[in-house]
Amino acid sequence: MPSSCKELRKPDCSHALSLQFQTNLEIRPGEALAQCLQESDCVMVQRNSASDCLRSPLVETLPTKCQQLKKGFGECKRGMVDMRKRFRGNMPVNYKTMNDAEGGKGYQLYAGRPAFAGGRGETDGNEPAPKDWREVENEQYRKEQAAAAAGKK
Repeated sequence: MPSSCKELRKPDCSHALSLQFQTNLEIRPGEALAQCLQESDCVMVQRNSASDCLRSPLVETLPTKCQQLKKGFGECKRGMVDMRKRFRGNMPVNYKTMNDAEGGKGYQLYAGRPAFAGGRGETDGNEPAPKDWREVENEQYRKEQAAAAAGKK
């Protein structure tokens, strides 16, 4: 039985080698579970599909080994996409300097990167308001018209 996701991802992990079915092919993460399902009575004798055997109530008829592989593989896959397992919060003390902490730069992390970095930059509040897009387009149109009129003369 694999004890971690890394062991599940190894093609030569111990649970895959413990299968009675031995081939020269590498066994990938889900292949140990698939092999166990194919050899189970649920598929071989009762002629159910493997996906049906993984759902209740047929999952209880699977051998203990298949149930353990299903649980371990499911937890591993869930850990790969589970947003709750991402580190979010204050950066550990040994990763930040006092200057960065005082300035507030990169203090909070989201998925290993500063949460608020890469924004617009610092402002002092005295910047001019940006022009409306219609005004910008009107100015461009007037310049084009003036250039066209100057070209005709």
